[in-house]
Amino acid sequence: MPNVGDGRIILELAKRKGALLFGTFKLSAGGTSHYYFDGRLITLDPEGSYNICKALLPILRECGATAVAGPTLGADPIVSALSLMSYTEGSGIPGLIVRKETKQHGGQRIIEGPISKGGKVAVVDDTCTSGASLLLAIEAVEAAGCDVVKVISILDRNEGGSDTIRQRGYDFISLLEANELGEIVVV
Repeated sequence: MPNVGDGRIILELAKRKGALLFGTFKLSAGGTSHYYFDGRLITLDPEGSYNICKALLPILRECGATAVAGPTLGADPIVSALSLMSYTEGSGIPGLIVRKETKQHGGQRIIEGPISKGGKVAVVDDTCTSGASLLLAIEAVEAAGCDVVKVISILDRNEGGSDTIRQRGYDFISLLEANELGEIVVV
């Protein structure tokens, strides 16, 4: 079993499993990039998911998170895996999925999962570009009466999103980031 729980392993996995590609790519946040990070190729992979959880679970424990939330679709596998692994390692942390908009039928919720008013929530996503998806999740969690204690992404593209999140007073961290040369490096 490799040494787990650090960004070097996650970066190596991203390269080996084709989650980090180089070329010209259109981004969902707008604009183009000479690299593309498809986080789902590692967050939905057993080895990738395991290593991401080993890196993130200590962060959740350290910040006192009582739940972990994230915007659908990028955060869905991260939230689910963290919730499961937290349980298998002794103290379960419930997962919450934040929809892009309030569901128009059934319970008409924007947040799916066992949310508790007054909870301390860590918000996660696979990437941060503009920060829009993370901010949507943060706003929904706070509107439900919870405190956001940490904001985490696997990759910070350093295109303004993490700065905006920090300027709004949130504690943002990432495991990997793009540097000024466009290289992906371990934080």
